[in-house]
This record gives sequence, C-alpha cells and structure tokens, in this order.
Amino acid sequence: MYNPQLDQHKKLKHLLTIEGLPKATLLQILDTAETFIGVNEREVKKVPLLRGKTVCNLFFENSTRTRTTFEIAAKRLSADVLNLNVSTSSQSKGETILDTVNNLIAMHSDMFVVRHNQSGAAHFIAQHVPDHISVINAGDGRHAHPTQGLLDVFTIRRYKPDMHNLRVAIVGDVLHSRVARSEIHALTTLGVPEVRVVAPNTLLPADVHKLGVQVFHDMQAGLKDVDVVMMLRLQNERMSGALLPSAQEYFKTYGLTPEKLALAKPDAIVMHPGPMNRGVEIDSRVADGAQSVILPQVTYGIAIRMAVMALLAGGHNA
Repeated sequence: MYNPQLDQHKKLKHLLTIEGLPKATLLQILDTAETFIGVNEREVKKVPLLRGKTVCNLFFENSTRTRTTFEIAAKRLSADVLNLNVSTSSQSKGETILDTVNNLIAMHSDMFVVRHNQSGAAHFIAQHVPDHISVINAGDGRHAHPTQGLLDVFTIRRYKPDMHNLRVAIVGDVLHSRVARSEIHALTTLGVPEVRVVAPNTLLPADVHKLGVQVFHDMQAGLKDVDVVMMLRLQNERMSGALLPSAQEYFKTYGLTPEKLALAKPDAIVMHPGPMNRGVEIDSRVADGAQSVILPQVTYGIAIRMAVMALLAGGHNA
C-alpha cells in the first residue's frame, strides 16, 4: 500500500503520523536515537550530519517546549535553524499557509517542522513541497504528534526493554489528545500486547475500541498490575465545559496519587507528555517521585528528534 511518508526505497521521506508506518521504520528511528544519546552527553554536543541544511520550525500554534527541543536537535546536527511563529506574523496579515511555505522554499529551506491547530496541516504542506524537502509533523489538531509518541515509546523501551510483555495504561483526556493516538499506534505496532485507556466516557473518542485498546472507566481497575502509567494533559480551558464537573472532581476520580499508583506493579514507571497540571492530572508526590520518568522523557525527546531529522536527511553516522 502506498505510504506518502516513505519513498520508493521504503526510506523515510516525511514524518506525518505513526499510523501506517511499518515496525521496521519505527525500530530504525528508535535504534538511531540510541546512538544520539551519547552525542547529547558529550562535552561538544554536535555532529555534522545536517551541516549546510536549513531546518525551518513553522509553528502556527505556540509550543515553546516542542519548538525548543526541535531547535536543539537541529543545531546538534549542525543545521541552520529558522524559527517562524506564524501566528504572530504573516498569517495575521492574510497570507495563506502555502504563501508562507513557498516563500521559505524560495529561501532554500530543506526541512519543515510544522505545528498547527488544524488536523492534516502537515500532510497538506507535504503534498505541496518539492521532493528534496521533508516535513515533520510537530502536532496537528487532535490528529497526531508522532515525535512525542516515538519519544514516549523510546522512554518505555529504555526502562522496560521487553515490550512484548507489557501492560500500558494511558489515562485522561484521550478525546482531545493527538499524543494518545500516536502512542497507541506506536505501542501496538511495536507489539505491546495490552494497551489500556482509562477515562470518563466524555473524554474518549466514540471509536476508541477500533484502535485496539482495552477501555476502562474505573481508575483502580485500569491501573491494576500495569507496567507503565501514561498520564495525559487535561487542558484547563475544557474544565468549564460540559465534559467535566470540575478540576477537583476530576483529580479525585482520575488524578494519579501515590495510593492509586500502588495498584500498578511495584516497578511501574510514570510518564506525562507535559506540561503537567499538578493537582489536576497528577499529584506532585508522584510527578517528583522515584517512579517518575517525566524529565528523562524530555531528554530523550532531543535524541528522537535528532534521529528523525538524520534519517530524513538520508544519512546517519554519529
């Protein structure tokens, strides 16, 4: 089946979504990221793989942390980096997405990292760029956030190498979460046998069963004997809507406390894609506790983004 993310030799051409990517491609990205962990620990944190290339961070939606990690990753590969916060520039003057992209193509950009609040925006741009330009989706609407999904499975693999024997619980606002979708596709493709989603009905997509997950509405049952607990961010602006009674009520039922975490396996790890709402999704004692791997996730995010860029650029020898 044709996949617009792969070229005719099955090499990565764009990274738009994890859905549909073969297991071999995911493993190649994860294995490549392993080699970059060492680069990030060196005194001189640079390799010349993208020297002479220009990476353009094209953010139509703000996200300081995602943009920063992409920028650090590109610079560690020796690329020139152009940061464009389009929400405050040409878009507000009526320029279309393609006008913006075509201007950047004319400036000889080689790679676009795109974040947009509309699902499908990165795909749309990928359809309209010349063959030599690669597009990375840094989050589009409710659809996908592939590098976040990859860094999360990379983190899981580092702490729990036997992925064929894991139970993973993804807890919270699955409905609005592009991260959850990317994670579920990555985990199931890599052979994790049991992926659970734990949430109230109002925060689950109607067709969530089709993703190959087990659905739990009760937090206690959903966390029983799991190896990994992935908490999702609940956006405060949704609290006042009809989806939830209140932040306090949500925390009481679905917030991760030490007591609820005790239901998981004793060596279970706790993850969160960030930014965290402490006291809403997660208790500070858990977020800062011994089982939390939330800060390592951020560190591994740089290695994953370096790996994706290196593979898209067509070469890797760190």
